[in-house]
Amino acid sequence: MRHLILSVAVPALLLAAAPAAAQHSGHHPAGVVATTPPPHFPADLTPAGVRAADDHLALEEVDGAEAMAFVAASNRRALAALEGDRRYETFRAQAEAILTATDRIPSPSFLGDGIGNFWQDAANPKGVWRRTTLDSYRSGETQWETLVDVDALARAEGRDWVWKGADCLAPDETRCLISLSDGGKDAVTVREFDTTTRSFVDGGFVLPEGKHRIEWLDRDTLLVATDFGPNTLTESGYPFIVKTLKRGQTLDQAIEVYRGEQGDGGYGVSPGVYRDRDGAVQAVIITRPLDTFRSETWELIDGRPVQLAVPERLSIYGVVHGSLILSNDEAWTHLGETYEAGSLLSPCLICLRRPLPEGETAVANRAVRIFAPDERQAVSDVRVLHDRVLVGYTDNVVGKLAVFEDRGERGWIRTDIATPDNLAVNLGDSSKSRGQVFVSAQGFLTPPTLSLADAGAGSLETLRQAPAKFDASTHVVEQFEATSSDGTRIPYFVTRPRDLAMDGAAPTILFGYGGFQVSFPPAYKPEMGKLWLENGGVFVQANIRGGGEFGPQWHQAVLNENRQLAFDDFAAVARDLHARGITSPEHTGIYGRSNGGVLTSVSITQHPELFNAAVIESPLIDMLRYHELPAGASWIGEYGDPRIPEEAAWIARYSAYQQLRPDAEYPRVYITTNTRDDRVHPGHARKFAARLGDMGHDHLYYEETAGGHSNDADPIANARRWARHYVYLAQQLMD
Repeated sequence: MRHLILSVAVPALLLAAAPAAAQHSGHHPAGVVATTPPPHFPADLTPAGVRAADDHLALEEVDGAEAMAFVAASNRRALAALEGDRRYETFRAQAEAILTATDRIPSPSFLGDGIGNFWQDAANPKGVWRRTTLDSYRSGETQWETLVDVDALARAEGRDWVWKGADCLAPDETRCLISLSDGGKDAVTVREFDTTTRSFVDGGFVLPEGKHRIEWLDRDTLLVATDFGPNTLTESGYPFIVKTLKRGQTLDQAIEVYRGEQGDGGYGVSPGVYRDRDGAVQAVIITRPLDTFRSETWELIDGRPVQLAVPERLSIYGVVHGSLILSNDEAWTHLGETYEAGSLLSPCLICLRRPLPEGETAVANRAVRIFAPDERQAVSDVRVLHDRVLVGYTDNVVGKLAVFEDRGERGWIRTDIATPDNLAVNLGDSSKSRGQVFVSAQGFLTPPTLSLADAGAGSLETLRQAPAKFDASTHVVEQFEATSSDGTRIPYFVTRPRDLAMDGAAPTILFGYGGFQVSFPPAYKPEMGKLWLENGGVFVQANIRGGGEFGPQWHQAVLNENRQLAFDDFAAVARDLHARGITSPEHTGIYGRSNGGVLTSVSITQHPELFNAAVIESPLIDMLRYHELPAGASWIGEYGDPRIPEEAAWIARYSAYQQLRPDAEYPRVYITTNTRDDRVHPGHARKFAARLGDMGHDHLYYEETAGGHSNDADPIANARRWARHYVYLAQQLMD
């Protein structure tokens, strides 16, 4: 980690000196670009200078008196405007009916010799974890057995428990580590559960609240990375030490097996235990993040860590016949051969230290290409089975599926599996012992179909078809491309009425994300279809750079000093929509959350002339202080480090909190977040709303007080959330 702290004076013509695309920090009536810094732009860009220019630091205190008074006053105003709208109750009821519907597809996972599922509905808003057999799941009358009733548990213990998953020990999967969050935070408590008795294990493993990284090593041993006391967390609040925890031990009795450094970035050191189809351990891999995307990879051999010679940017999916299955997110030269970024590879780095499969020799140490996508393709997901790998990939953002079989010295043999055209294909849970993977396919107007893939047969068996939740017959889906500021073609999807008059009058939501190599293929959004499309709206999804739609290069093109290109991509899509007559600035609204909140807040400050609405949800906005708000420092690899002068300079050119101007013509925006969000600090949203108010700009701010970053705590509360979103968008774009 670099810690170069210098005083950085702000040039008088900072904005004029920026690239042309970065100069539009406010829309002025005469169309003149401002050449003076905004009124709250720091006098210097050191952390001290940024802090001195911030008049709303009190709003960073999550439960502080001033902050909560601001939240209460803002919430009263927002609820009056949104929930007081004549459409609100209809939208809320429609969204709740969708989110709690009992005819939804129960999302399955393999659990022992059966199927597990976590389910929420109106009767069980916190949810139940339950199980059934595969035959029963296939049937029209599935019989479920409840394992954990989270609503009942929360009532009994007086806690706002939110389910965060179960990790069960293969092969029988009767012992599970249950993660529960108090209020929806990322931090969880962990308890051991026995599925045979359907109860928590008396004297079993228990971990206090924290952002743990845990893996079963054997029935009586865990690998744990967590908060072990003072100076055992990084500045982002994530662990950097891994220990083995034996049954009956306390955390302070655990034995250290690996240690990174306190200055490590990313999301904390993480152990991974890879097993064969019988549950035997094949390899124990420890990933030590150096920053958001770069990491060291270590194998734990007889309790001793050994570093592996693999790329710093990679994803590891599993082990087949002693070989790692990984994708390299950077070009990698290994034993004299270079492998293109984004490939799926099988380097035999582990097998030299283990007995090799019959007929194979150590010469297999070279890396073997399993799959090399072309420039408009990308690996989207991988499931590793006994001797096969199931690969989901995208071709121009549309899903495809293939299975690759390891034939030893004959290499990997590919078999394509037919999937529906023009839909997204998503891989669910997999079972090595069964050689099966759950697969879903969906589109903007096509409800999900759940299938079971048999990797050996190369076949798909349809298990469930979700019913339609809105009338899709009125709309069509098209894919277009816009040209960004540097000439790059940016694809986007338009879901619009069939008989749309191309006169620019259609109320249109433009969605984008553009970060962390997260792809957004077509997806069935039933609440959007019901509340927006059925009312004549248009929905647009922009696949801007920063995502992973075309592999790691698509993401890395806009990292750090090149971030402005992602914002340019988004603006280019908006202009293309206007040029085609699909919509116009008056009827264009934008929506983004989390990293998408960076995108939407910057888009409003740089190009308010293009938009008339923005839902800015759970956002990062103060990009000059994001690293000081938990868990912001883990994202320095994405945005840059504001403590370094040259990096602070490029971040300052777009950071929306500092770029606000009182004389700009911003639309009335809607900013919303969650008090219990411990991933993206609520201070970002609060401060942006407060500064808009200081400058006299009309806006709405609402802060939910429970639920966390994921909005998965309660479907009934989530229905209210979506109703507020669409009431606001209707007010701005339809009224």
